[in-house]
Amino acid sequence: MVEPAVDLTHGHGHDDHAHHGPQGWLKYLWSTDHKVIAMQYMFTGMFMALIGGFMAYVFRMQLAFPGIDVPGFGAVSPGEYNALVTNHGTIMIFWVAMPVLLAAFGNYLIPLMIGADDMVFPKINRLSFQVFFVSTIVILASLFVSGGGFAGAWTAYPPLSADSTYNLTPLGSTLWVIGVGLEFVAFLLGGINFITTLMNSRAPGMRAFDVPIVVWMIVVASILFMLSVGPLLAGAIMLIFDQTIGTGFFNPATGGDPILWQHLFWFFGHPEVYVVLLPAMGVVVEIITTFARKKLFAYRTVIFTIVATGVLSFFVWAHHQFIAGIDPRMANIFTITTLLISVPIAELCFIYIATLYGGSIRLTTPMLWALAFVAEFLIGGVTGIFLGAAGADIYFHDTYFVLAHFHYTFFPIAIIGTFAAFTYWFPKMFGKMMDERLGKWHFWLTIIPFNVIFIPLFVLGMGGQHRRIYNYNQFPDLAGGLFQDMRQLATYALLVMLAAQFIFFYNCFKTARWGRRASKNPWKANSLEWTTESPPPHGNWHPLRMPVVYRGPYEYSVPDREDDYWPQNEPDGAPLQVVDDDDGEQSR
Repeated sequence: MVEPAVDLTHGHGHDDHAHHGPQGWLKYLWSTDHKVIAMQYMFTGMFMALIGGFMAYVFRMQLAFPGIDVPGFGAVSPGEYNALVTNHGTIMIFWVAMPVLLAAFGNYLIPLMIGADDMVFPKINRLSFQVFFVSTIVILASLFVSGGGFAGAWTAYPPLSADSTYNLTPLGSTLWVIGVGLEFVAFLLGGINFITTLMNSRAPGMRAFDVPIVVWMIVVASILFMLSVGPLLAGAIMLIFDQTIGTGFFNPATGGDPILWQHLFWFFGHPEVYVVLLPAMGVVVEIITTFARKKLFAYRTVIFTIVATGVLSFFVWAHHQFIAGIDPRMANIFTITTLLISVPIAELCFIYIATLYGGSIRLTTPMLWALAFVAEFLIGGVTGIFLGAAGADIYFHDTYFVLAHFHYTFFPIAIIGTFAAFTYWFPKMFGKMMDERLGKWHFWLTIIPFNVIFIPLFVLGMGGQHRRIYNYNQFPDLAGGLFQDMRQLATYALLVMLAAQFIFFYNCFKTARWGRRASKNPWKANSLEWTTESPPPHGNWHPLRMPVVYRGPYEYSVPDREDDYWPQNEPDGAPLQVVDDDDGEQSR
């Protein structure tokens, strides 16, 4: 059998991204290197996570101890409470989950895992982050303008969002819409790069079904985002016009329709769940196959399943509108599609369990995060079944049951998935091995409090506690007794969970200063990023030593093979020797 030569360059030419451009600290501001841009997204997302976490701390303290001066913030007014809740949700979804899971790890991993030297469009990649950074400045500035930050909920339903008479934040609400719109533009630019890079820059020998699942997941997520965001961008422009020049797109008094915004928002909003979910589920695949030393169960089924999930995600949006006055016959249809979309996601979870079955499992810190993702996300999925049924949703809608369900889906995505990915690829990104003992302390002191926070909220929701109430003392039936005890328990657990994050930051600092150097492949994994240096150089590999692929990424514990892993770039036989002929051609 003739095998491909191993030293051919591929993709766009390495000289296109030769070692040029800004040096020193300027390279971190003006670089086109996909790894630097990934770090820019990652650290910006982590910074925003701190802000979002602080907001959660403030409004949970207000709920547990109404009227107190919250340490580090002061007294919380009703308007400030609404602004904190609104911007907490906005930031954690659009400025944490998306930039970290989709943009940061997408930028970092796609070229490395497909054997390319960079993205196809490096300058567009740089522009993507620059637009995102401007959006970050805009959303933060919106918190400090006259009237304060937007206080109309992260879903921005009109007329509350369209008329400052109701939201009391005339400038903050417009800046909020502008910031979200700019962020969407940034991810459209990034998505173009992800898709075209996978299509055009795969290593020689890498077929479509040799691509690691996490790359498939990120690219499918990018396609979903590009297909769904257009209507919402149009809606955002209409909303800005309603806010600023007095149009009435969403004002029924002038012929508009506030329900139109709900359709535009959720037509994007539900695919958006899968835009951030799929990268996290892809991360879990890479981790569990590595630490179970097992080949992925049903690789092709996973790919077909995520494509089916993406298609179905466009047909479930109206389950958010069961009490908005939609035709009950349409509600029945969306109940069915909502139940149907749970099937492929459940299938993926069972595939993960089947992959683990019979494996030689090592409970490293990344593996703990990956297993926790599956367990916690299943709770979110199961509780979503109740909300997908129109009859049950009429009772549960806008209660804390919805809030708890939402966090059991998004916390595993945005937080658990991020920590899983970060701890797994940390040796590759930074060239050091994190402290496992500190990593496990951080894991348990995050996961246990998370459940203590949100399981009581299911009980509160079933008891009828409505969301977005500033002070429950105004509602005697909800104010005291067991309900208030649960609010305080959830708040104490949040304080423990937030404090545990200092262990994570200390672990990062300790590792950077004194951590053990990481080898190229400390986890003995198969995919291509583990064949280059830790951290990878500019261009990822030497231009005459670009990798060639001979098999898929999940060949673990192959019978009759001494090693229990089989890297994608390792030939079946003896290593090939490549020589340059006099005419510059390469031969064997």
